[in-house]
Amino acid sequence: MGRPLIVQIYEIQDPWEAEQCVELGVDHVGSVLLNRDRWKDAKVKEVIEVVQRGGAKSSLIPLFSELRLILAALDYYRPDFVHFCQTLTTERGELIDLAPLVSLQEEVRARFPEIRVIRSIPVPLSSKAKGFPTLGLARRFEEVTDIFLTDTTLGKEPVEGFIGITGVLPDLELARQLVEQSSIPVILAGGLSPDNVFEALIKVRAAGADSCTWTNRLDSQGRPIRFQKDFERVKRFVQQVRRAEKALEPDK
Repeated sequence: MGRPLIVQIYEIQDPWEAEQCVELGVDHVGSVLLNRDRWKDAKVKEVIEVVQRGGAKSSLIPLFSELRLILAALDYYRPDFVHFCQTLTTERGELIDLAPLVSLQEEVRARFPEIRVIRSIPVPLSSKAKGFPTLGLARRFEEVTDIFLTDTTLGKEPVEGFIGITGVLPDLELARQLVEQSSIPVILAGGLSPDNVFEALIKVRAAGADSCTWTNRLDSQGRPIRFQKDFERVKRFVQQVRRAEKALEPDK
């Protein structure tokens, strides 16, 4: 029998929400450092402590790339994972210079060997999947990464310079190809909800599933509200991942 599937939930910035996630069986609870100028946040630090005391793993996304600041943040927060999700291509899907980001991960691993590294690998929509360099990007980062996370890229991202928070499914066939190629675990992300995560995991056979947008509360027009979790949706998401885990057991 293989390892249990990982359930990862972002963006948790409040200790009470972190506690609810842990109680519902979330394995990785993710937080975000939104501002490079105010990167010290006592509530986020408490989130990480709550998660770790509860027996789950904490994950931290810094929305900046300066090595000095990242090292200072990791020293302050001491998460289980640091999650890098910088944009790796141009709007047209062409590669950018990846060397500085590879070097960044090398330096982080050298300075904090106890903190594992997650790297988001962009996967486009199905209509733009042909020729997109997802697999080549993964090969470039594999030696300096512990876990990949496939996330949807739209070309022009909701948060400039960073992949994610699109609320849209990526091309699942390309995501599956990455799972098959990779020697490290791959978590599936991008538009996953309690209603589609089971089918997505059955198709992709990833090591787990990540949700942000579609486990949030919705406003009066049905739009997700950032940083406000709907814990009934989180509960259902966990249940559907466990259902997929059971269905995939013979393959493991």
